[in-house]
Amino acid sequence: MKRPFSENPHATPSSLATPDEEMHQIQRGSDELLAQTGAVSNGSVMSPAPNHADNNNDAKKVKLDTKNPGAPSRVIHIRNIPNEVTEAEIVHLGIPFGKVTNVLVLKGKNQAFLEMSDEVSATTMVNYFTNCTAQLRGRAVYVQFSNHKELKTDQTHSNANPSAQAALQAAQALVNQTDTQGGPNTVLRVIVEHMIYPVTLDVLYQIFSRVGKVLKIVTFTKNNTFQALIQYPDVVTAQAAKMTLDGQNIYNACCTLRIEYSKLSNLNVKYNNDKSRDYTNPNLPTGDPALDSALAIGVSSLSAPNLNLPNRTGENATPTGMPFTGMPLAGVTPTAAALGAAGIRLPGQPSPNCVLLVSNLNEEMVTPDALFTLFGVYGDVQRVKILFNKKDNALVQMSEPHQTQLAISHLDKMKTWGKQIRVTLSKHQTVQLPKEGQPDAGLTKDYSNSPLHRFKKPGSKNYQNIYPPSATLHLSNIPPTVDEEQIKDAFAHAGASVKAFKFFPKDRKMALIQLGSVEEAIAALIKMHNFQLSDSSHLRVSFSKSTI
Repeated sequence: MKRPFSENPHATPSSLATPDEEMHQIQRGSDELLAQTGAVSNGSVMSPAPNHADNNNDAKKVKLDTKNPGAPSRVIHIRNIPNEVTEAEIVHLGIPFGKVTNVLVLKGKNQAFLEMSDEVSATTMVNYFTNCTAQLRGRAVYVQFSNHKELKTDQTHSNANPSAQAALQAAQALVNQTDTQGGPNTVLRVIVEHMIYPVTLDVLYQIFSRVGKVLKIVTFTKNNTFQALIQYPDVVTAQAAKMTLDGQNIYNACCTLRIEYSKLSNLNVKYNNDKSRDYTNPNLPTGDPALDSALAIGVSSLSAPNLNLPNRTGENATPTGMPFTGMPLAGVTPTAAALGAAGIRLPGQPSPNCVLLVSNLNEEMVTPDALFTLFGVYGDVQRVKILFNKKDNALVQMSEPHQTQLAISHLDKMKTWGKQIRVTLSKHQTVQLPKEGQPDAGLTKDYSNSPLHRFKKPGSKNYQNIYPPSATLHLSNIPPTVDEEQIKDAFAHAGASVKAFKFFPKDRKMALIQLGSVEEAIAALIKMHNFQLSDSSHLRVSFSKSTI
């Protein structure tokens, strides 16, 4: 087994002690424990600091029994945790793997200890997070065996943390609830309650794939309620999804997820379309003879943009637009990073604001209008401010928190105007307009009354057609007097290299246009959305998941 990093919070791989040094440290630490009370890290005693506000957990009366380093232990050491992490979030990391019996959070040292009921559960957890990165509040944390075989806390001690006990009791309640509902399974049954906004198969994939690899999804309506069956490769991942997503809202105050284990052990998916999907078999037919015939000869562009067809390149298109690198945000307690793309917040987390910080912009190209158009693909932009003293940075205010998460997941690290832009949540709650008479050089604009907002109507169908930036653009609102050459010439004049073009056979108001690259398509969308094609018609442009 790979030797874990030192439990010293300041240690790096290059500063690991040799086995002899570690054994010496452990022996020394064991001796010191006879005379001191504190938490032990690699045998070094961390003295309690009962008066230190950021490290009040150190004051717990703790005894850590040591053993050989690197060997399996039911005590797990978690490094690099954010300062604001709660005991409940640490406990949630361990729930899918077995019973959690104790927890100790050392906030001032950015580390925690989690004790499982047995070594088998602990080993499963460590092995799982060896293959995928655990995250807490968007920050990567490192999971390894502790050098100690038992974590003993004296609960009668005056400084014992009641929040730790509450977290452990809640964890046990969850386990008991699972016991009464039946054993865990790889297939989950999901019911969406209070569905004010549309929820599609792709939205579910976006949410549930943040917990682990999704194999299959089947959606259906029963008793006028939207439901889905979702299959994971193993029970651990399915259990993690149920524990962390059950009861959460997809959008603010609506679209509540109710999750239970299905009686089915495997899903039999016959078609890949907007109702069902087998992500392990992208070559399944769609169930529409005309579309299947078109796909068979490689003309996938005949499919309507609102039909969720599999991508034949082997990459399953996701509404998040985030490439999967084999190290998903899986198995973690899905905090803001895991649930953010769907606007889900865990209890106790602060409400996200609607303001984005966009950095590494091309100063020569960026304008408020350009950012309004680009970010308007993923939500209704209210205000844009390019920073006066740092013009490669801008603030973009959206109308809803979940729209900010959509923009982050689709546009962060996208190459735009020759630079890879970064998109993150801003610390600002709103974009301030300049005071009257204050010079601004046109760097701040208010779009709250813009007629170009795509999502003004509640439950807008545009929510179903949100895709990551792609080289193929979907065009609509094309007047009958405008032909293919006119449109291609307009895009070429905007600096794009047109590779292919095709009108929709049954609706000539819409077309697909394929450009030379994703970056070209982003620039073309910015320039050509709302482009005037005739006296009464303005072009509508969005990203497509289809290819020509």
